[in-house]
Amino acid sequence: MAAALVSEWGLRWARRSLKRQWLCTLTFLRNASTGSCRIEKILIANRGEIACRVMRTAKKMGVRSVAVYSEADKNSMHVTMADEAYHIGPAASQQSYLNVEKIIQVAKAAAAQAIHPGYGFLSENTEFAERCKKEGIVFIGPPSSAIRDMGIKSTSKAIMSAAGVPVVEGYHGDEQSDQQLMVEASRIGYPVMIKAVRGGGGKGMRIAQTEADFLEQLESARREARKSFNDDVMLIEKFVDNPRHVEVQVFGDQYGNAVYLFERDCSVQRRHQKIIEEAPGLEYFYRLALEYFVENRNHYHFYVNMNLGTVEFIMDSQHNFYFMEMNTRLQVEHPVTEMITGTDLVEWQLRVAAGEQLPMTQEELSVKGHAFEARIYAEDPSNNFMPGAGPLLHLSTPVADAFTRIETGVKQGDEVSVHYDPMIAKLVVWGNDRTVALNKLKYCLRQYNIVGLNTNIDFLLNLAAHSEFEAGNVHTDFIPQHYNGLFPAKEATNKDVLCQAALALILHERIQTNTFKALSHDPFSPFANSSGRRLNILYCRNLALLDGQNKVNIDVTYNSDRTYSIQIDGERFHVFGELETEGDATYLKCSVNGMVCKPKLVLTNNSIHLFSMEGAVQVNSPVPKFLVGIDVSGSRGGAVAPMTGTIEKVFVKEGDHVKAGDSLMVMIAMKMEHTIKAPKAGVVEKVLYKEGSQANRHAAVVKFVEEENSQ
Repeated sequence: MAAALVSEWGLRWARRSLKRQWLCTLTFLRNASTGSCRIEKILIANRGEIACRVMRTAKKMGVRSVAVYSEADKNSMHVTMADEAYHIGPAASQQSYLNVEKIIQVAKAAAAQAIHPGYGFLSENTEFAERCKKEGIVFIGPPSSAIRDMGIKSTSKAIMSAAGVPVVEGYHGDEQSDQQLMVEASRIGYPVMIKAVRGGGGKGMRIAQTEADFLEQLESARREARKSFNDDVMLIEKFVDNPRHVEVQVFGDQYGNAVYLFERDCSVQRRHQKIIEEAPGLEYFYRLALEYFVENRNHYHFYVNMNLGTVEFIMDSQHNFYFMEMNTRLQVEHPVTEMITGTDLVEWQLRVAAGEQLPMTQEELSVKGHAFEARIYAEDPSNNFMPGAGPLLHLSTPVADAFTRIETGVKQGDEVSVHYDPMIAKLVVWGNDRTVALNKLKYCLRQYNIVGLNTNIDFLLNLAAHSEFEAGNVHTDFIPQHYNGLFPAKEATNKDVLCQAALALILHERIQTNTFKALSHDPFSPFANSSGRRLNILYCRNLALLDGQNKVNIDVTYNSDRTYSIQIDGERFHVFGELETEGDATYLKCSVNGMVCKPKLVLTNNSIHLFSMEGAVQVNSPVPKFLVGIDVSGSRGGAVAPMTGTIEKVFVKEGDHVKAGDSLMVMIAMKMEHTIKAPKAGVVEKVLYKEGSQANRHAAVVKFVEEENSQ
């Protein structure tokens, strides 16, 4: 359908544009040296999910893997999976995963012939790739010259622009003073995008809507870029409203062989970071790319020792598309390409890095079916997707198979660290077509059950079920445009589900009684029995449950046949059931007024979690008043930390007058920067944290007297 929207002129223009772009891109990915080496051991200079992903392929190929880890990651999955693991420093990434000297030392000590950088951290660091070459270690990725010319956004845009390839209007120069960047922003016209030239994953990117907020956004982007990439050079470009984000996977070897592995659509994003990706992407874009490569096979010689890369485009509402950047590394979303092409791109990386030819030719590659990837994050979508660290008290996933992949670096009992990205996992599914794949994605998301911290799983379900997403009408502003549909008002929990929660508590009490009875020296003692049995009368009790902020009173009558009569707001239910254990999971097999169901049950402290194909529900038991803590944080009349993290910058001091919305502090946590602002006008009474100190979530950071009181 979308293909029909492109005019014949548009097809010709796009084909010429693509031809210029591919030729230009490939020319700068050339490396004259060829040769081969034997790779028997690799070091993965990364952590978490991507480190585990690379290790799985390495083990499959019989290649030994070496992990590096920070103090915060000493018990992580990637450390356990590796054949060897080495401690490289404190939790801060600048002192560990970005520490080039330490990583090179470990590689040499472990006798690793090659280093795989994963994505993020050092994956597009030209100096690191060059250092590997100098030390005689194979860098599994494009050569340093390719990273320098194409992996740095400003350089690649200059190259493409000089070649006549359409690029978004912007400034990509070396002059980086605040004044110069502001002048360029005014020339381009607001709103503008501020981007780190070595950025990726949405880090070091900000939007300045007006000149008034430019400097604040610039400094914020610089700070985040320094933390993530050890580089704070910026580019400025025109902000394009509601574009689609489409990228093409390309791969080349040392012998002039090259292929492209079709395209992905990565349009739905929050904080400039992708949430759901799919492949193939746009029907007409796929056709244009295919036509170009079929007609221009003679240009393959430009792919020389390229390894893997991704060429990224944005496309406006008139279907004009522009070069945005090239990522000279493995992408987070690479599994969707693997699913539709039947390839293992990490295996290809290792083989090409070892001097082998590409495993497949362009003629052997084709698109089969459709794939989606959903990124599962530890975050609160209802609170502006605020990330949050915490324990994974319960973690269960769909069953992995040929059509379902769980890409993760954590397990139940692990802690999502405040020091790194909040991504818990990637759920990747495949189907014969887009509709089948999307249905499978929704089905599997309902089977991804997490307790212990906030996640975006329910949001992903709302997103995947949205009519416009189902129709494929997506763009980078999709979430703000459809906010009300994606964040529906919370409804009261169904009374049938409340009956299930009450039954779960009763059955749990029975298990506790039986355990106590088994340990008791007097099993016939009435104190070892809580069955509720009475002579000539049925036992009745009242349960109170919290449905969000709503207190629900539930009257329960214990019947003689181990069934229960439950009354909620005057409505009666006949309920019975048992707890069943399957592996590590507990299920509540129950009947409510004749409707039989079997939700998964997780009980933690005072919370009851029920997971079913209808969705996830949490209800709580009220905490007794004598257990409720007293607020000693001093947060009243002040500002609090939205998450656990490090205070990066303090803007105020005691005695300062502040207006509502004024910036008080900047906090860094989970690779994200957050500015804490004054909730009301007032006078700063006390600054409770200094730069470099740690603050816990909900801790008061600035205490001040409200303006009306101070006067």
